[in-house]
Amino acid sequence: MMNPEQCWAAVVARDPAADGSFFLAVKTTGVYCRPGCPSRMPLRTNVAFYATPAEAEAAGFRPCKRCRPSEPSVASRHLAAVRRACDLIKGGETVPPLSELAAAAGISRFHFHRVFKEVTGTTPADYAKADRMARLAGQLEAGEPVTQAIYGAGFGSSSRAYAAAPAALGMTPARRRQGGKGIAIRFATAATPLGWVLVAASERGICAAELGDEPAALEAGLRARFPAASITAAGPELRDWAERILRFIATPDHAPDLPLDIRGTAFQARVWRALQRIPPGRTATYAEIAAAVGQPRAVRAVGRACATNPLMLLVPCHRVVRADGNLGGYRGGIARKRELLAREAAANEPGKRERAA
Repeated sequence: MMNPEQCWAAVVARDPAADGSFFLAVKTTGVYCRPGCPSRMPLRTNVAFYATPAEAEAAGFRPCKRCRPSEPSVASRHLAAVRRACDLIKGGETVPPLSELAAAAGISRFHFHRVFKEVTGTTPADYAKADRMARLAGQLEAGEPVTQAIYGAGFGSSSRAYAAAPAALGMTPARRRQGGKGIAIRFATAATPLGWVLVAASERGICAAELGDEPAALEAGLRARFPAASITAAGPELRDWAERILRFIATPDHAPDLPLDIRGTAFQARVWRALQRIPPGRTATYAEIAAAVGQPRAVRAVGRACATNPLMLLVPCHRVVRADGNLGGYRGGIARKRELLAREAAANEPGKRERAA
C-alpha cells in the first residue's frame, strides 16, 4: 500500500488509478470507502487507511453504501466485461457485430462502446483490426503461405491486407513472411554510461534505439526481429545520429531531433506522442498520460503502450511513473530508468540551465 500521505493525495485528487490499492476509513462516521468515493471529502485528521476491506472491517468500520467498497469495483467489472468481448474478437474468423460483443460483455451496446474505449484505449473496430493484423504477422512468421495467412487472419481480400500492412507491420505481408527480406537496416553500437546502446535505421528513419548490457546481444535482438533483412554496420550518417543520442545520454538537457521509423496502433501512436511531450527532467504518471490522450481510465493500456515502445530514449517511456511515486517497469531495467531520470533532473536544474546559457 502507498504511504499515508500518498494515499491522502490520491483521495483529494479522486484518482481512479488508486481504486483497489487502498481503502480509507472515516473515524467520525464509522464507514470505509474507495479512494474515489463521491461522498463529501472528510477531514484529514479523521481518516485512516487500510490495504483491504477485511482490514477495515476488522477495525470496526462498515462499507459505504454509495461506493460499495466490499464489492468488485466498477473498473474491475468493466475490465472483466471487456476481456469477454476481446476473447470473442480473438476467437472469431470475422469481426463480430457490436451488438454481439456488447451481449458477451453483458452491458448495453452504447455503454459497451464507451467502456471498451476507456479500458483498451481504442474502439472495438480498431481493436479487431489490430488483432487481425497481429494474427497475420504471427502466421507469416510461422511460415504460412502469404495468401493462406491473409485469409486465415480474417481479411476478405489480399488487397486489403496489402493496403493495411505497411503501416501496421512496417512492410508488406510478403516481406514480413520473409523476415524483412529486401529491407535495408543499418546499425551502430556504442558504449555509454548506462551500458551499451544500439541504434538502427531503415530508409524512413531510426527504427530501434535499445539499451543493454552487451553489444552482441543487442545486435542479436535486432537480427531476430528482421531475420531476412539486409543488416549492415552503419555509415557516417547513422554514426552522426548515434553520437547525438550519446550526447543526450551524457547531458540530457533536450531531446535530439531525429527522424523516426515507428509504427503502432492509433492508441499507441497517441501515447508515444504524449511521451515525447514530457520535457527532460520531468515525469508524468500513467494516469496523466491516459488523460492527455483523452482516455483517462485507460491506465493499463498506457502501461502496455509504454512496454511495447520500440524506441527507448527518443520516445521517453522512462519518464512515466506510477501514481505512488514508484518507478514502475522499464524494458532497459529499473536501474537504468532511475539513472536516466537522475541525470535528466540534474541536467535540467534551473541554476545549471542559467549557467549553461
